Amino acid sequence: MIKFREILLDVWREACRHIDIAESTANIAQILVQHMPLGQLLVRRGDPERVCLETVAIGFPERDTGDLGVRVECTERQWQQLVAWCAEGNVVQRRGQSTFWDEPGLVFPSNARGDVLSGPLRSPGGAPGVLTLTTPPDEMFEPRHQSMAEVLLEPFAVALENDRRLREMATLREAAEADKQSLLARLGRKTLGDCIIGADSGLRLVLERVERVAQSDAPVLLLGETGTGKELIARDIHRRSGRATGPVMRVNCGAIPAELVDAQLFGHDRGAFTGASEARKGWFERADGGTLFLDEVGELPLAAQVRLLRILQDGWLERVGGRQPIHVDVRVIAATNQDLAAMVSNGTFREDLWYRIAVFPILLPPLRDRVEDIPALARHFAERAAIRFRLPVLMPSDEDIRMLASYHWPGNIRELGAVMDRAALLGNGRKLDVVTALGTASPSAPPRDAAQDNALRPGRPSPDIVPLNEVMRRHIEATLERTHGRVEGAAGAAALLAINPHTLRARMRKLGIDWTEFRTQGRS
Repeated sequence: MIKFREILLDVWREACRHIDIAESTANIAQILVQHMPLGQLLVRRGDPERVCLETVAIGFPERDTGDLGVRVECTERQWQQLVAWCAEGNVVQRRGQSTFWDEPGLVFPSNARGDVLSGPLRSPGGAPGVLTLTTPPDEMFEPRHQSMAEVLLEPFAVALENDRRLREMATLREAAEADKQSLLARLGRKTLGDCIIGADSGLRLVLERVERVAQSDAPVLLLGETGTGKELIARDIHRRSGRATGPVMRVNCGAIPAELVDAQLFGHDRGAFTGASEARKGWFERADGGTLFLDEVGELPLAAQVRLLRILQDGWLERVGGRQPIHVDVRVIAATNQDLAAMVSNGTFREDLWYRIAVFPILLPPLRDRVEDIPALARHFAERAAIRFRLPVLMPSDEDIRMLASYHWPGNIRELGAVMDRAALLGNGRKLDVVTALGTASPSAPPRDAAQDNALRPGRPSPDIVPLNEVMRRHIEATLERTHGRVEGAAGAAALLAINPHTLRARMRKLGIDWTEFRTQGRS
């Protein structure tokens, strides 16, 4: 009995020591052959989808197994018989010609020479398995060998289950890698890491300030024109900080409707408003332990600014409809292309919030002030475009670089990326058509339609084309004049324009429209 326990302990040790079931099975076979007439040992896994048994491990791979290791296909009836037998959990022995199990070769391999012991390997995953031991020709298993086979079922079932999970993890890894490569192809990148071009030139002073503030938890305010790379710098601050292993979340404050700002930022409890069928975490809770990047922070309504101020002061928030304060540990990085100081003066941005978020301001220079970075940026975007659109990798010529450097770039780096994408597409894999992409004609180029030039060159509209924001401003003002400055209600401007009143007010703030002026006109 003592020796039997020692054998079982050695078997368990080998079953748990090795990740690869083939390796553990081979080692266990070397242990068992010293205590029983073992010719071969097989571990087979059932596949419910393919309705078959497949050998996954062989005890003596160096021995001739004939077709013992082949996949055994079975009918639906045979599969159900196999599942029922596994549920019973009994080891069965074949001595010469035996039961119906010989017919499909499921429990007893049909060409096994000698005596056979087979037992079911039950898995929490539900797929059946079979452990099979055979003797050399003309030898037989004794009753004590069958007892030994019964206690071998559990360690082999554990090894088979571990192997199943390992294969699932490998499949998930392969799927994740495929998704990653697909994402990189769509983004036009080789890696998921952010690439900061100009770190030693145009952005040197910016990155020096990033280095100074990154390790602290001080709020950072990123200032600069649209398209200058504020999100890239925010992510670099997070990457260099002690929160690098935590989440980093980006919220575009200007894209959230005014009536949903509180619920989006701070979360809501179940039943807080119509449609709130379940509690939901806001952006601050989701970024707990990490960094929250508030882009276009100047677009936040005054009511949301008050709640944001409290979080910056003590880290506490309350969900919409909630009664229990929630503490969060979040570093806030804000960004804007607006003049927040002027907004403080006219009352559209809270002065106390301004002091909280502007602890460490960083100004990002426009692309026209870092012309030395244009060649490297152009090559980077050209390579990205080639990957994204599956085109040959073509680099801009010296003439292309000179042309790009002479442009004023109102859209900054974002516009440069769009221009290089357009140049790659227009060149159709043969060249980079930077001339057409920029909307500038070379001396030898044929004249083109002026509307096309204007469409390709934002910031230089034709004299007879009014900017869209100006059209919107005039239309809203005309509506306010008609409603005598009234915004809400059945006869208000929002109803006439078929727009939510909160959205209309946000649009009016952005366009600099004062509704009180029109109310005064109506009363006079």
